[in-house]
Amino acid sequence: MSQQPPLRHRVITLSLLSVATIYFLVPVYWLTVSATKDTGDLFGTFGFWFANPHPVDYLHDVLTYDDGIYVTWMLNSLLYAGVGALAATLLSAAAGYALAKFVFRGREAIFNVILAGVLIPGTALALPLYLLFSEVGLANTYWAVLVPSVVSPFGVYLCRIYASAAVPDSLLEAARIDGAGETRIFGTVVLRLMSPALVTVFLFQFVHIWNNFFLPLVMLNDSDLYPIQLGLVGWQGYADRAPELYQYTVGGAFMSVIPLMVLMGVLQRYWRTGLAEGSVKT
Repeated sequence: MSQQPPLRHRVITLSLLSVATIYFLVPVYWLTVSATKDTGDLFGTFGFWFANPHPVDYLHDVLTYDDGIYVTWMLNSLLYAGVGALAATLLSAAAGYALAKFVFRGREAIFNVILAGVLIPGTALALPLYLLFSEVGLANTYWAVLVPSVVSPFGVYLCRIYASAAVPDSLLEAARIDGAGETRIFGTVVLRLMSPALVTVFLFQFVHIWNNFFLPLVMLNDSDLYPIQLGLVGWQGYADRAPELYQYTVGGAFMSVIPLMVLMGVLQRYWRTGLAEGSVKT
């Protein structure tokens, strides 16, 4: 039988986890409460409790303001994050698998360059990307946000590490002996074995693109192309002249969190499945 850790260690661990839980959940609670208030109650009542809540009416106002521009921003964010994360995941899987299982000249040099890309902040690349996209006429288009989003150096790194451990060479050789081509092996064998890592890459990239503010700020000047984050900042900037925008900004921020919560809940089971499968492999 495994011996339990001392009581004081368990108490300390539980206390730290409780503090971390409170730290992360309090802002979500405040946002939920504030989304049920109008602008007057938002500033004139206690921030952590309800006051004359009408959440359906207020959220409806957010969705219908300015001919439903918030819905357009939501769809744009889903497009940028969904398509960008999916493309980045497939590209990372292919690159990571190739770097892990194929021997070719310059492999380590390429991998070192990719690792260096992990260390470069996205804000440092935004202006050069804007100048590049302006030269080819793609600035202020959907492509200006989508194309940079499909590159994930961290995803390539994670996929290479995972492919090295989870994709056995003997299985690849058996598939080749059976006559399967490399494309078929990658699509039917490798992607299935790497599914826990791919879910992780997809989720990380989706959240990164969804919360990305600086790249769309540099690339876009048409409000119909804005993602949610950029649109909400625009509302906040005009709130001094239109006070109702304070409430719309809070309500919009609340609704922008919902897709991330749903995505986390849906993809959690794939993590558990991957861990369970790994625990019984020899």
